[in-house]
Amino acid sequence: MSGTPRNTFLKIFVAPLVYLLLRLYLSMIRVRTLREDALMEFLRSGRKGVGAVWHQRFVGVLGYVRKFRYLSLSVMISMSRDGDWIAPVAKWIGLRPVRGSSSRGGREALAAMVQDLATNQVAVHVVDGPQGPKGVVKPGLVRLAQLSRGVILPIYISVDRAWVTRSWDRCLIPKPFSHVLVHFGDFIDVPQQMDSEAFEALRLEVEKKMIEGHAQDDLNFGWEKPL
Repeated sequence: MSGTPRNTFLKIFVAPLVYLLLRLYLSMIRVRTLREDALMEFLRSGRKGVGAVWHQRFVGVLGYVRKFRYLSLSVMISMSRDGDWIAPVAKWIGLRPVRGSSSRGGREALAAMVQDLATNQVAVHVVDGPQGPKGVVKPGLVRLAQLSRGVILPIYISVDRAWVTRSWDRCLIPKPFSHVLVHFGDFIDVPQQMDSEAFEALRLEVEKKMIEGHAQDDLNFGWEKPL
């Protein structure tokens, strides 16, 4: 529960310390963007959107997210014990954590995300988290965009040098003084009315774009094969 002594300790003591260490680490990462002008034009339009990122690449975009603290971007964070300490750190970064996952509290979390987008413009969604499988876009992304009357904003994140963990997603941790590319793909409209076949076709389209977009940027960065 959010009010337990453990969570209070995490919020008051652990989260600020982790945030300071994270800021120090992120200060050593160089981030450049591709098609940021399209994103800024979208934000000026006032339309709603859901930014789609892979679980594997989330660390690489954290330094860039801080640029948009004024938007108070929401993000779904697992109800697991790991999520208990990630959530307060996310708040320090400037994100709005909404607790839930596909396995625990999924419906409630989706409803909370939709409610959040009713008064905010953009949310960030980790589309294959929190437990994978890697590289598979879960239906919640499409459903969230549909219910919030928003578009899907594919975000491709690549890095020239990184540690690759042994976790299920082979998480990429950019090395100090590495270069990260944040590339905004073409926005994807989500129809308000779709049957199950059209819904699945759109989910697969988003998945294909995410896989191909990351693969191309990885190869351009000098990786021998997509990560």
